[in-house]
Amino acid sequence: MPDVPVLPRPIRWSAATAAFQVEGARSADGRGRSVWDAWVDTPGKVVDGSTADPGPDSYHRWADDVTLAANLGLDRYRFSISWTRVQPDGSGPGNAAGLDYYSRLVDDLLAAGVTPFPTLYHWDLPIGLHEAGGWTVRDIVGRFTDYAEIVAERLGDRVENWYTVNEPAMTTLEGYAIGALAPGEFLLFDALPTAHHQLLAHGHAARVLREHGARAVGVANNHTHVRPLHDSPEDASAVAAYDAVHNRLFADPILTGAYPDLPGIDVELPIVDGDLDVISIPPDFYAINFYNPTTVTAPGPDNPIPFEIVPTPGVPVTGFGPEWPIVPSTLRELLVDFSQRYPNLPPVIISENGASFPEPDTSDGTIDDAERIAYLDGHIRAVGDAMAACVRVDEYTVWSLMDNFEWADGYTQRFGLAHVDFDTGDRTPKASYDWYRRLIAENRR
Repeated sequence: MPDVPVLPRPIRWSAATAAFQVEGARSADGRGRSVWDAWVDTPGKVVDGSTADPGPDSYHRWADDVTLAANLGLDRYRFSISWTRVQPDGSGPGNAAGLDYYSRLVDDLLAAGVTPFPTLYHWDLPIGLHEAGGWTVRDIVGRFTDYAEIVAERLGDRVENWYTVNEPAMTTLEGYAIGALAPGEFLLFDALPTAHHQLLAHGHAARVLREHGARAVGVANNHTHVRPLHDSPEDASAVAAYDAVHNRLFADPILTGAYPDLPGIDVELPIVDGDLDVISIPPDFYAINFYNPTTVTAPGPDNPIPFEIVPTPGVPVTGFGPEWPIVPSTLRELLVDFSQRYPNLPPVIISENGASFPEPDTSDGTIDDAERIAYLDGHIRAVGDAMAACVRVDEYTVWSLMDNFEWADGYTQRFGLAHVDFDTGDRTPKASYDWYRRLIAENRR
């Protein structure tokens, strides 16, 4: 087994999951329907026809998840709260059974010595709110604030650390712009107002959480290091355009109080006086989900989009193929770029980082996932290099603690440190689980 990286200074160590991907029990205890329930129930939307139920069945087997987290030696466990378990229709009073589930999970994590780090929203928008316009309309901000209030009232006495919204960029770009994920809209750049409403919802939810005792609140943004295919002015322009729409559109309002120029994109964002003041209230940390760089080139003459995403040449890839190239050094480049671009950058949390590779559906004891270990090793070393370059990184999070339902790819992609048999729900630690446990222990010496 390879030596583990040792970082320049101690940081916190975490692993993550998300409610829809691990809980199963889609009809249990009054849970409502989300846009992802509608997606998986539509034939052809999930590549293997799976429906996320039962999956790892964490709704009934949360104690197994707590054991996995505790045995790893995690400082924190990142999980998400299902809006539809708390408010089945996206409005009205909280659902006691759903809130009880998350309360039990929080209590058991604390008893095991693992700090709970919940995410309020990880993509499971209640279907009724989607039918009323979802993230395209401003009313969603008030609905999300009400939801945050219900959760904070129940859990805020024990939970001090929160993520508000997960990957608003992916909701906007893949959920509303090109329809690759739920809710499956195809609005192209007319989807960009959903970015503003998610960031505004984050700002209002952060205020509510702090009123209930939260000490650290932030949004978890998906970011990518953007690279040109060719060393040309045209490709440099494509890089600037994609960097603006994927990275800066979601980071600038939080860290600078203003939206960036969007070169080649003519969309007016629905900003009301005071919105940016809410969004840019200084966060306690800045969370980055990072998986891979993105290579772009100048578009063809008939393409109205000012960039074209292309495979990154000459590099290995994950189980997703050319869509997910593996270039660990680009995480260092991204972190250094952010520290230079945003002089007031707060402490950084790597809130997701991980990779899927082909693995068997069943395990006879362990899985030697050497490719995952190499991926994690390279990216954690890149974090260390960024720290050596004076970027303050306080926490690193593996995606994911266990194999789960991977959205439109169903059960065909496995990210977990622990293998899950989706027929039985049994969890079996992989070689990467033992490697990460050893890394955590070595970095505490």
